[in-house]
Parts: sequence; C-alpha cells; structure tokens
Amino acid sequence: MKALRKYMDKIKPAFMPGGRLAKLQSVFDGMETFLFTPNTTSHSGTHIHDGNDLKRTMITVVVALMPCLLFAMYNIGYQHYLAIGQQASWLEMFWFGLIAMLPCIVVSYAVGLGIEFIGAQIHHKEIQEGFLVSGILIPLIVPIGTPLWMVAVATAFAVIFAKEVFGGTGMNIFNVALITRAFLFFAYPSHMSGDKPFVMTDGILGIGEGTVVNSYTGATPLGQIATHAGGETLALTDVVGNPITTYDAFMGWIAGSPGETSMVAILIGAVILLGTGIASWRIMCSVFAGGLAMACLVHAFPSPTYAASLLAPFAQLCYGGFAFAAVFMATDPVTGARTHIGQYIYGFLIGVIAILIRVYNSGYPEGAMLAVLLMNAFAPLIDHCVVSFNIKRRLARAKQ
Repeated sequence: MKALRKYMDKIKPAFMPGGRLAKLQSVFDGMETFLFTPNTTSHSGTHIHDGNDLKRTMITVVVALMPCLLFAMYNIGYQHYLAIGQQASWLEMFWFGLIAMLPCIVVSYAVGLGIEFIGAQIHHKEIQEGFLVSGILIPLIVPIGTPLWMVAVATAFAVIFAKEVFGGTGMNIFNVALITRAFLFFAYPSHMSGDKPFVMTDGILGIGEGTVVNSYTGATPLGQIATHAGGETLALTDVVGNPITTYDAFMGWIAGSPGETSMVAILIGAVILLGTGIASWRIMCSVFAGGLAMACLVHAFPSPTYAASLLAPFAQLCYGGFAFAAVFMATDPVTGARTHIGQYIYGFLIGVIAILIRVYNSGYPEGAMLAVLLMNAFAPLIDHCVVSFNIKRRLARAKQ
C-alpha cells in the first residue's frame, strides 16, 4: 500500500487545478478516497475525527450483502439444473450462477457509476459513493432472466430521476434500487412475472445446456398462490413439481429474485449491519413485527381469492422479498425515518402494508417493494409529526 500511496502522490499534481488533467480531478479524488482514508481536516471549531467515512459505510453494507450474493449464485445454478433434470455438483451450480449474474452486476455498476462520473465532471463536484450499494442491490432484486438492456435502461432512469435530480447521494427521497425494480415492473411487466424470469433454463457459454423437464414451472411460491383459484386446494411446489416447505423457503431453495430467497443469508447480513451500527434495529425489528402482525390477521381472515390460510404467519416472512426489504431496503438511512419513535412507526407500517398488498391485491403477488417506496414518501411527514409532538409536549411541561 505504501508503493500505491507514493504513486498516487506522484500523479496527483497532474489532476490539481492548473495540471494537464485538471478536468478529471473529481475522478482522481474518487479513486484516492476509495483507496485511502481522506486526510482532510477542519480548520476551526471542535470536531471529532475517525477513519470512517461514507465510502467505508457503503463498503460495510456491500460486505453484509455478500452472503446473499454468494447464495444467489449457488441457487441460480441449483434451480437451473433442477429445471433441466441434470445432476451437478455445488461447484458447478455456483459457477453457473456466477456466470449468469456477472453481466448484470457489470451493467448495473457501469451504467450507474458512469452517470455519476459524468455528472461529477459536468458540475465539478466530488464523485458520490452511494451507488456502491445500489449497484449490487439491483442485480439481487431483479429476476435473473431480465434482459441486460432493460437493466441498463431501468438503472439509468433510477439514477437520473430518483437521485441526481434531487441533488445526488444523501438527497434522494426514494430508494434507488427499488425505483429500478419498480420501473422494470411497470414498464416491462411480462418480464417481471410468470415462469421464465426467475429460472434460467438456457445454458451459458456451453455450461448447463439441456432440455427442460416436462413438469417445469418457474413460478415463485407467491406467484403460485396468487394465480390459483381461491376455492381450490394448493400445494406449493418447486420448479419440477416437488413439494416445498417453510424450511425450504427459510434456507432459500426456491425460485425467486436472486438475493431474496434465503432468509438465512439475509439474517447473516442483518447481524453484520446491526453489529457495525450501520442499520437501525428499530426499523428492522418493526418491519418484521408489522409483517408478523398483519400475517396473523390475514391468516385468520383469508381473502376469497388468496389462500393466505396456506401460509402460517412466519412463513409469510420467509417467502418473497419481505425479509430482504426489511434488512436492506427499509433501513436505508437516507430514505427512512430518522427520529426514534418515527422509525418504529415507519418500519411497522412497511411490514403491515407489504403483507396487505400481497394478500389483497390480486394483480401483484409481492408487496415489499411498493410498501417501502410508499413509506419513503411518508418518512419526512412521520418525522415532522414526531418532532412537533415532542415540541408541544415539552412546551406544555415547561408551562407547568
């Protein structure tokens, strides 16, 4: 690292004002602060300094996402080989998933970071680092069968209209990754639901080629529940018709968006986020509490068109993107509530609304995405009401 530091110091003058590469100063600054802790200090007042900054906070979140990413790669291969009826080792499954996910990751980062780099150059600002997390979240929440050009278009839309127009990192009111997912859902609905998007049945670079078995169905468990007739009995099955249980869903051996299937991997990420103090435990726990409360209610009073009685309340939390949204989406410090009481309210309502949409909206089998985005819009209002209430309470106390 000392050699790299010396090299960076050597070329730095060329990027400073007056240097031949001065127009690329923001690019150099972004690379330098990514590799090394910034040594900028304040010149007045009292301040506390440590080695942590926004980049390192974002990197911690990326590390917390690694269990979900690694399991996603394995599960993509597992679902593929299951669908074509071939046996494969765990290494072959993981390798298939790695090759399948890598292009989506590259496209996500290339488009998102490219737009941020261009914006920084145009406005002569520092390169923001918020997309370090969004760039890995997007491949984890979009179906693996999503065409790359759609991912590129949706990512560009989200970065420009959900982030840059609000002022960049720290100023956006909606979660960028979820806006990407929402754009895909409303612009290309046929590619976001059904059988094909969630399981890759085609080989990649000569890997995993085969014929899809006759009983194949790539529909997710929530998709199966949402499309069946209310009066009929239904047994949830995997892609080849084998029955699946809540344990299968908890471990992640089911079809779904890559990062959302394994609750075990998600909970490992939750431990990392809570242990490092990055995420709010109030929001995280409140989302699960709200979801569980609503799941108990709909289990007792199922909809005629939705077999909520088939899923125990805890099972509702294991299927779909609920757990992933609770741990990684709702806890976004930029778009979520910031007061302590507001975080309880914000998280609880996300859990309630997610299950409510899932059960009572027959046109959309999953509600976590819309629930988080809806509460993103109400987070400032919740904080305002909490602060106003506290002010009134203290003024009343002072008059006594």
